[in-house]
Amino acid sequence: MNAFLAIVRRDLLLAARRKSEVFTALFFFMIVVSLFPLGIGPESATLRRIAPGVLWVAALLAAMLSLNRLFAADHQDGTLEQMSLSPTPLALLVSGKVLAHWLTAGLPLVLLAPVLGLQFDLSARSLGILMISLLLGTPVLSLIGAIGAALTLGVRGGGVLLSLLVLPLYIPALIFGAGAVEADLAGLGAGGHLSLLGALLALGMFFAPWAATAALRIALE
Repeated sequence: MNAFLAIVRRDLLLAARRKSEVFTALFFFMIVVSLFPLGIGPESATLRRIAPGVLWVAALLAAMLSLNRLFAADHQDGTLEQMSLSPTPLALLVSGKVLAHWLTAGLPLVLLAPVLGLQFDLSARSLGILMISLLLGTPVLSLIGAIGAALTLGVRGGGVLLSLLVLPLYIPALIFGAGAVEADLAGLGAGGHLSLLGALLALGMFFAPWAATAALRIALE
């Protein structure tokens, strides 16, 4: 557990030194979300109808911006190889890197989304559901993205390949995350969608670190 916390702390310190990468994703999220009300117009009913999908797709794309750097720097400087040789299980260290990625790339989106949701005339209850769905869904994006980042590590043109690999896998999280807000807007209740998102998160937390670890060991051979 000390090694896990050390990896999280190390990656957070590295992210603090590269603030531009974090702010780039946030500004991308803000700009993409803000363009839709400007382009579609001030019709409240239309904005409320498209809000869940727009916010979730923008968050998904913003979270992807930093995926290709999840393991790349450690691979280039040899840190990843040292991690694989350490007595601490590599899967635990990978979990620490995924957590640090979510804290820098996912959590800021969760906190910013309700503010941007005001542009779409969402109610306070719907904004709360949106925040909960992103709180459950963005870790799933980081976990799935870690598998894609490990599979494309060291591959030329890996950024494009990474997008092609992970985007289809993001679809369930997108459907259930946006569907939770849509169900609440329709008065149907968001409990079912949020439960499925929680199940996806539980499965991802169990399987994704092991899958990413296997892919990293192949890349290091």
